[in-house]
Amino acid sequence: MTTTIRVSDDVKDRLERLKRDDETFDELLDRLSRDEKDIEAIAGSFDRPEDEGLSESVIQTHEELNESLEDRTERSEQ
Repeated sequence: MTTTIRVSDDVKDRLERLKRDDETFDELLDRLSRDEKDIEAIAGSFDRPEDEGLSESVIQTHEELNESLEDRTERSEQ
């Protein structure tokens, strides 16, 4: 099933800047809309001794990516 979503030209331009070369808009929106709980669930799956510290690293990287996205979004709105 396909759904059409209307966005302003400004929003479309920002989304195009965030979109990776090998990514569809559907994949972009899926990536951007991931819930914090999704990331925490993935990070929580690293509970083997050889994965020590990996959970914290995944959560920290996610936070850094969120901050970077916010910064880029703010700059593009100026």
